[in-house]
Amino acid sequence: MSDSAIWTRNGITDTRLVRSFAYVGGKWVGGDDTATFAVTNPADGSTLGAVASLSADQARAAVDAAQAVFGQWAMTLPQDRAARLRRWFDLIIAHREDLARIMVLEQGKPLSEARGEIDYAASFVEYYAEEAKRPNIEGVTSHLPDAEVELWLEPVGVAALITPWNFPSAMLTRKAAAAMAAGCTVVAHPSAETPYSALALAELAERAGFPSGVFNVVTGDAATVVAPWTQDARVRVLSFTGSTEIGQLLYRQCAGTVKKLVLELGGHAPVIVFKDADLETAVKEAIKAKFATSGQDCLGANRIYVERTIYQAFCRRFTDAVQMLTMGRGIDDPDLGPLMNERAVRKQEEHVADALAHGATLACGGKCDALGPLFYQATVLTDVSDAAAIMRDETFGPVAAITPFDTEEEVVARANATEYGLIAYLHSHDPRRIYRMTRALQFGMVAVNRTKVTGAPIPFGGVKQSGLGREGARRGMEEFMEIKYVCRDWA
Repeated sequence: MSDSAIWTRNGITDTRLVRSFAYVGGKWVGGDDTATFAVTNPADGSTLGAVASLSADQARAAVDAAQAVFGQWAMTLPQDRAARLRRWFDLIIAHREDLARIMVLEQGKPLSEARGEIDYAASFVEYYAEEAKRPNIEGVTSHLPDAEVELWLEPVGVAALITPWNFPSAMLTRKAAAAMAAGCTVVAHPSAETPYSALALAELAERAGFPSGVFNVVTGDAATVVAPWTQDARVRVLSFTGSTEIGQLLYRQCAGTVKKLVLELGGHAPVIVFKDADLETAVKEAIKAKFATSGQDCLGANRIYVERTIYQAFCRRFTDAVQMLTMGRGIDDPDLGPLMNERAVRKQEEHVADALAHGATLACGGKCDALGPLFYQATVLTDVSDAAAIMRDETFGPVAAITPFDTEEEVVARANATEYGLIAYLHSHDPRRIYRMTRALQFGMVAVNRTKVTGAPIPFGGVKQSGLGREGARRGMEEFMEIKYVCRDWA
């Protein structure tokens, strides 16, 4: 169902990692009536292969498989769960280059970014291999005479995981490693645009020796696969990364079975640069925050606010730096690759046109590149009005919107004037201002004088309509567990 020559030609050495069938109950399965869907390379539109498209009945069968082994996996010694996770981690690291190249071909991101994502993905497996051994029964001072009180942390049950196309490996391991470390079994649905990365991880999970049914990857149409899971009472927790609109839909669909939910949804991150910031650092970090993954990142900078006294200098240096960014096929490791699909390109075009109509100035870019229809140039808009759509809606692409501000109170109000609350970036060297701003900004995460803040040991997540719950850290595993209170009388 896929041409091995495509993969070997692009440097992939272990072609067994390239799987075209779903992985359910320890078996590689095709869709009913051999149904498939095509996966294309966004760099050139070529077809990489056809992947099995499973039916709603097959999605329910994946829950059957996960439920059947749940009791066994939940009672497996934490040390044994940890050992299998550790083997999975070792295999991911050993196949880092192949996994990165698979990702580049189906997702389009630059090769160095893909390698970084594989390291990031592996870090969650390593972290939860260690964390799996740590949940303990907690003793509580009794409030009753002759009674002993304990709190137990227990796995909640089958976990449904829905992962996006922009980080197809890391978003799966961040969820699955936490769930399996907790003692849950997993049914996962990867984006139909990037299924190969998830299936490669399933191949390595099989090699790591997870019992059949513990880790299942169900490919196909999202509505067909996920709808049965939202309605199935055996699925006790659903974790989703994607748009706020789809998150709201899943929230409603899960209400009937009162599932636990972990929702990592949209973002609309502000970058705030005060006059006392180091200008070179602020420009460099703003470039990272805006253009990583070609801007297709929920943590991506969407609005850049610069104090007026340094505004012109910032815009000039930022634009000069953006014009130095390279663009090309991800496999050639440029700074920017193609966007994922035509919808993403249309959104850039619409946001740029709307911003210009509201009085913004186009400093550079603003159109598709000659490289191909999905290559949109790195774009800088200055003097962008708050009335422009780009200041309200997540752009999810390589278009930077810059605007001046005059006072701290003003920029706090403008930064918070959004339904989203995932991350904010702040540049200042005034400790009192940093304290005030980090308290005032209504975001789940705040990065001060830097861009990279994520990692396995931190609780990732947002507030308002950017989501529910946290991923990563011990709290990420506890999202897949329930507290059982035991009150015991020995008399």
